[in-house]
Amino acid sequence: MSDSSLRLVWVYPDLLSTYGDRGNALVVERRARQRGLNVQRIDVRSDQPIPTSGDIYLIGGGEDRPQRLAAERLRADSGLPRAVDNGAIVFSVCAGYQILGHEFINDLGQREPGLGLLDVWSTRGEGARSVGDVLAEGDPTLGLPTLTGFENHQGVTHLGQGVSPLAQVTVGGGNGGGDGTEGAWRDTVFGTYLHGPVLARNPAVADLLIKLALDVNALPPADTTWYDALRAERIASVGQNA
Repeated sequence: MSDSSLRLVWVYPDLLSTYGDRGNALVVERRARQRGLNVQRIDVRSDQPIPTSGDIYLIGGGEDRPQRLAAERLRADSGLPRAVDNGAIVFSVCAGYQILGHEFINDLGQREPGLGLLDVWSTRGEGARSVGDVLAEGDPTLGLPTLTGFENHQGVTHLGQGVSPLAQVTVGGGNGGGDGTEGAWRDTVFGTYLHGPVLARNPAVADLLIKLALDVNALPPADTTWYDALRAERIASVGQNA
């Protein structure tokens, strides 16, 4: 696979990079290079246009005002929807996840339009914030193991008929609606509330994104010693606390 290349786009790191979500870009880049892939990583700030020829787009979390600004600029830019139309993979976290839906509640308490790339919409929860470690069983269709991550959000995300849950929660709040779902996905677009960074805790998800981008069913083996140790520690810790 040494003659293959991957264009990785990290969207708005100046607005959406809470809780170390930049680590997701580092993990995808590392996992790709371990397989002999040439990786071109592009960090796109919020005053720059979104390229439409990327293979994988990563969007992190952010506070309420940066989330609103990011949504406004992504709507005005239109590059991300065009990239999806071109077959790109999009993986979003927390605020980025909400932006990919139809609407969310912004820092002004108003309904803010999203990009409509996922059939979800987000409201503000009435109760306590969802804060803490999460364990969730990934959608079997995706072939993922148990997912582990950290959530911190007030939002409640409701899933429409056009998406499937990314996972079913065994510990934690997930989408927050009390139905046990966590995240959502459709075709090549994914959203989750999990930080951690989530791809460091779950390298199988990073590998899934790479496989989808390359349109292959499997990747050559890669060293997972560090990731396995992190996963084992977090899963054991959450299980004890639960």
